[in-house]
Amino acid sequence: MTSVTSAVPEALAAGLVAADRATLIHPTLPAHRTDRTMLVSGSGSRVRDAAGREYLDASAVLGVCQVGHGREELAQAAAEQMTRLEYFHTWGPLSNDRAVELATRITGLAPDGLNRVYYTSGGAEGNEIALRMARLYHHRRGESGRTWVLSRRMAYHGIGYGSGGVSGFPVYHEGFGPSLPDVEFLTPPHPYRQELFDGADVTDFCLAELRGTIERIGPERIAAMIGEPVMGGGGAVVPPADYWPRVAELLRSYGILLISDEVVTAYGRTGHWFAAEHFGVTPDIMVTAKGITSGYLPHGAVLTTDEVAATVTGDLGFPVGYTYSGHPTACAVGLANIDIIEREGLLGNATAVGDYLGRRLAGLTDLPVVGEVRRLGLLMAVELTADRATRRPLPHGTSEVADALRVQAGIILRTNPYALVINPPLIFTREDADELADGLRSVLSRTDAEGHVR
Repeated sequence: MTSVTSAVPEALAAGLVAADRATLIHPTLPAHRTDRTMLVSGSGSRVRDAAGREYLDASAVLGVCQVGHGREELAQAAAEQMTRLEYFHTWGPLSNDRAVELATRITGLAPDGLNRVYYTSGGAEGNEIALRMARLYHHRRGESGRTWVLSRRMAYHGIGYGSGGVSGFPVYHEGFGPSLPDVEFLTPPHPYRQELFDGADVTDFCLAELRGTIERIGPERIAAMIGEPVMGGGGAVVPPADYWPRVAELLRSYGILLISDEVVTAYGRTGHWFAAEHFGVTPDIMVTAKGITSGYLPHGAVLTTDEVAATVTGDLGFPVGYTYSGHPTACAVGLANIDIIEREGLLGNATAVGDYLGRRLAGLTDLPVVGEVRRLGLLMAVELTADRATRRPLPHGTSEVADALRVQAGIILRTNPYALVINPPLIFTREDADELADGLRSVLSRTDAEGHVR
């Protein structure tokens, strides 16, 4: 990769690494790992470390940075707002112009019917609010027994008490004591995992399981079902086209709310403003964050129907508020971010470059370790396998592959135990896509069935 001039002095870089080891607790990093990649700058789809090495950001950080790194327009929007009104909340009758402007903008882009906005500082907070709204909605309608929430295994909705409680990975539950009660996990609509469905059609199986679960628990006890339109943390799992329409219809017949977790998929990731457009389903509650500001400031927005909003506010008001709800500087950055996405045609770019990159990645299936490539827009995954016939995962997971991609090929992406997850900035170019595909082939062609890179 190219060296650049943004390096910091070697002694300072070493000091940063030492201070990092001594002070920071890194999510997911085991204590025995002492290596660090100390990032200090970024521009476009690239970031640079303290030694001046450049990396291709094929993850948009965590599926966040839609418009790329180093956008002066967003820095300027924040600076201008900070000199006017840096911060105020939206509790009670207080409001601010930027919060209103962004809410109007978002609801104008959202599917018809999602007309009300509640602000948060991120996706996990948004899912906490969505769960509270769903239960309170039924309570205020005289159905206080509706407390159960349906989720899916392999789902990721955050790591708060509620959001973690409906996240379907054991690691978020083991060792943390009692979790959110009244949660049931269903089979994910993962066509690659054919062993989950006993030879049945994926949607038919999932709908039969959903109906059976509702009848077993009792529809009068279920508040909502929460789901990502495309399962991001699960490895860009794209469900069959008929899955969400049929799920939504079944839930509606039982009076169960649908919460759509669009924290990853919103704001252009799938080639639409919201993945709900792709699947043709309007949920009762939609949770968004990440791409709303491209990560330049923490922010999120929960969208609801008028009916849900009217019920959970009612005569008593919605009793839950975050300190930073409606943060005017975050809202100003959100407005400028949406301007860039519109002005630069990034939804169309997500589709066009996503198609091109998808074709390049599909060629990787000639490698023994690659089981499947799947995608929607610029959200995609390369599923790795020890045995293509049995679809058995790599015994040692994907972490060594991701490390090799970063260290040897200068590529940063996300992983789960089964797949390499690719969700680059929406400004990604064909040249970036070629670099990514070539780097993946270089590393994956040297990856064995154990998950080790030669």
